[in-house]
Amino acid sequence: MNELKTKNQEPNIFKWALKFAASAGIAGILCCVAPAVLFMFGLMGGIYAISFADFFYAEDGSVGLGSWILRGIAVIIGVYGIFMYRKKQNQCSIDPKRKRKNLILVTLIIIVLGIGIFLSLEKWSSWYFDKHIVPAQQEEYLQKRQKN
Repeated sequence: MNELKTKNQEPNIFKWALKFAASAGIAGILCCVAPAVLFMFGLMGGIYAISFADFFYAEDGSVGLGSWILRGIAVIIGVYGIFMYRKKQNQCSIDPKRKRKNLILVTLIIIVLGIGIFLSLEKWSSWYFDKHIVPAQQEEYLQKRQKN
């Protein structure tokens, strides 16, 4: 009986939106967050972290094809979350006005939180690269030159 109740229960708007917004935000900036986190845990050096991030950007530092692909994936994740919420919500017996209001609310929350998470992680990763990874990269280059 409890399993049947949870299947037909209306999904929690905020949990749903947070889950998909966080997934979309992280997917959109994965090009910078992944090397920063790997560097942070000592699994990647500064040179490799910068070259990993550079793969997603053009030579002049502007957004490259790889970054646009990740951002496209982020949009797909957000749209998928909205679509699945709508599908799950339609399984429940709630009135059409409430369904429309909930769908608009979950859409807005996913968009705002997704962009907020993306921009926050972008700012954090830029700071982390400048503060920790770039100096480590320079030190690694210096050590390589001294060996040669």
